[in-house]
Amino acid sequence: MDVLLLFGRSSRADLGVTEIATELDLTKAAVHRILTALRSRELIALDPVTRRYSLGHAAIALGRAYMARTDLRAMAGSELRRLSVSTAETATLSVRRGDTRLYVDQVVPAQELRMEVSLGIPYPLHAGSSSKAILAFLREEEIEGYMVRHQLEALTSKTITDPDKLRAELASIRRRGYATSLGERQEGAASVAAPIFDHDGLVIAALSVAGPGARFKPHLQEAAQPLLESAARLSAQLGHHP
Repeated sequence: MDVLLLFGRSSRADLGVTEIATELDLTKAAVHRILTALRSRELIALDPVTRRYSLGHAAIALGRAYMARTDLRAMAGSELRRLSVSTAETATLSVRRGDTRLYVDQVVPAQELRMEVSLGIPYPLHAGSSSKAILAFLREEEIEGYMVRHQLEALTSKTITDPDKLRAELASIRRRGYATSLGERQEGAASVAAPIFDHDGLVIAALSVAGPGARFKPHLQEAAQPLLESAARLSAQLGHHP
């Protein structure tokens, strides 16, 4: 299993016996025996010219089967509950849909004054912490394309509508790994959000914690660390390796 997993996490397309033996601290004889067993089930393939090994079609089929069964909303449920309990605020999951993102799930705290979001409504990628957490980690050409296609409409008086200011904000988000918002999408709200990446390293969603600004604003920074940890666990389940 360690040999098979090494192929999964390696950035190289193929591996040689010596590389595998060195990486896993195994003898070459042991590696040969393991590779022979994996080849017999077509989990590993051998190039007869280079004598190097790569993942076989059976391994690829396993990966595809896993991804086909992956339900991000179901996977995120426990993380949302954990975040809501630890912060006593609302935890949300948003997914990207083209130039928008939408809330697909939330867990609200047992507080009389609390934030609740509307599920399934598309929001632009420049307004609010969840939107910015996604936009900031898109490829540079995607970010610039978004700004060309859209006028950065103001949803509130706090929405960033200047392209240069938004670029600077996105750079700050990339440096610290999370986004914050004070009333940028909804007046009186405060939120912090972190991106979720898939197996190709592409940002596909965002986790956030949100609450009434007066209560949650002083706690944004302390909520960031558990939020980043939750997002990292979900990304790892999707096959992302930073």
